[in-house]
Amino acid sequence: MKTHLSIVLALFAAVPALAGAQKEEALSASVATTMQRSINDSYSPRLVFSDPNEGKAWLAEMSQRLQKKVPDAYMREKLLTAIHYEATRAGLDPQLVLGLVQVESGFRTYAISEASARGLMQVMPFWVRQIGTPSHNLFDMYTNLRYGCTILRHYLDIEQGDLYRALGRYNGSLGQPEYPNMVLAAWKVQWNWRPGQAKAVPVTAAATKPSM
Repeated sequence: MKTHLSIVLALFAAVPALAGAQKEEALSASVATTMQRSINDSYSPRLVFSDPNEGKAWLAEMSQRLQKKVPDAYMREKLLTAIHYEATRAGLDPQLVLGLVQVESGFRTYAISEASARGLMQVMPFWVRQIGTPSHNLFDMYTNLRYGCTILRHYLDIEQGDLYRALGRYNGSLGQPEYPNMVLAAWKVQWNWRPGQAKAVPVTAAATKPSM
């Protein structure tokens, strides 16, 4: 099975910015307000581990895996710290978010898709209008990760925790297996981190789980 997933990832590696035609949908007032609070909450990105030594071990391991995609060590540390923080803050597995970023943009900060999705997590511009402000730059690493994690959390809530369907919504390909399988493969093959190696501490932030 692992060999099969590796082949799938290898085939995907040459495909740039996979974001699909994610659908713009009307948000209820409560959901929009919750997501707006999440986007505008101002916390400084940091690793969130109960044991700082485990955080250092996680960062060193993930940095080694990411080296080919992001050669600069300082930028790798900044990116990994931001991904870990934003994923944990949104109640997501940081390794899942790493897999999604790999599939969506190949870790290219300025990636743009044919559907106009932008940045690391290939966020569609309409989200800025719905839950952000005109000053938000989706090519900014921190802004993009904040939006992407908030949006994926929103879709997980809509799908009552069904990750497969939430990923389909995120990519605009709900009901089609290719995209969810790619992300899950990247998560499990490239970015897997064994339970017990590092445990993240929940981040208190403004509404990371939008209510429906």
